[in-house]
Amino acid sequence: MTPESVMTVAQQALQVTLMMTGVILLPALGVGLLVSMFQAATQINEQTLSFIPKLGITFLTLVLGGPWLLSMWMTFTKRLLSEIPMIIG
Repeated sequence: MTPESVMTVAQQALQVTLMMTGVILLPALGVGLLVSMFQAATQINEQTLSFIPKLGITFLTLVLGGPWLLSMWMTFTKRLLSEIPMIIG
């Protein structure tokens, strides 16, 4: 197993991880920003106000994007498992 093959597998794993977390976290970040702007404009300083919209958008993102996330994860796993004989040598 060469260092190049280890780095390639690590790079692919990192790319898949970043894509999967980005799909979930970016909508929550956007909703949090909008709620924070609303709180600043109305001077409502309730800490729990931003929790429910972020939770809701995260759940909705998982429901809508879940099949795509699962297929991406399964594709990476299948490719990794099929390449084990070539990686080992």
